[in-house]
Amino acid sequence: MQYDPIKLRLGNFFNSSPQLRKLFYLLLDLLLLRTWHVKRAFNFWAQNKSTANILDAGMGFGQYSYFMSKRNPNFQIKGVDVKSEQVDDCNNFFGKIGQKNASFAIADLTKFIETETYDFVLSVDVMEHIEEDVLVFKNFHKSMKKGGMLLISTPSDQGGSDVHHHDHDHNDASSFIDEHVRDGYGIPGIKNKLKEAGFSKSEAYYSYGWQGKISWKISMKYPILLLNASKIFFVILPFYYLITFPFALILNYMDVRLKHKTGTGLIVKAWK
Repeated sequence: MQYDPIKLRLGNFFNSSPQLRKLFYLLLDLLLLRTWHVKRAFNFWAQNKSTANILDAGMGFGQYSYFMSKRNPNFQIKGVDVKSEQVDDCNNFFGKIGQKNASFAIADLTKFIETETYDFVLSVDVMEHIEEDVLVFKNFHKSMKKGGMLLISTPSDQGGSDVHHHDHDHNDASSFIDEHVRDGYGIPGIKNKLKEAGFSKSEAYYSYGWQGKISWKISMKYPILLLNASKIFFVILPFYYLITFPFALILNYMDVRLKHKTGTGLIVKAWK
């Protein structure tokens, strides 16, 4: 299953005007459970900050850069991504809306270092795509100021890539999002890697408990499966969400507020 083509198609549609782009961000904020967890953690960090230099590492559509730049006009956001079309797209949109405290550049995170520059580094749905993860963690550490915080959202090893079959004697192992280089992280494993990279302290907790897993299926997985099957579902999609949207919101709220013994996502914090 290819996830990126659907994201690109939706992104192209909503990018036709700044108003639609803002609507797109709003829909992502409401539907994507990881956004609920990330925004909650960021708001807790930012509540006593008057100024900050922030790195959005692998910013994609730029929805988190938009949120953080709006959170405080004195926050300076730099978004980087390996895809030039994403960088051009974000620079174009932020220029149109006059949001001057965010800028975007092409960068490979395995090579990106800006020594002791950032108070906060955000990495959402990035590390599962990079084989050399410890190297990237080291680059983050070098790029952060003393006392800075790294916030990561990534799939866990409890089925975070929605792996349906895993048998080392066969080659037909597959995941819903097959661009991932690993199925996910365990809490001890990612904390050990962050320690190896030089971080003095880290903590992690599960997201996407049973509430979040149900929400993700009805709000993201099933619509994407149908969009891959037929373009006609683009027409049906609004009516589908009219029915499922209230349930997804309730499930997302429950997932954020409750602690989970296990889950398919991880929220990780680390400090320099």
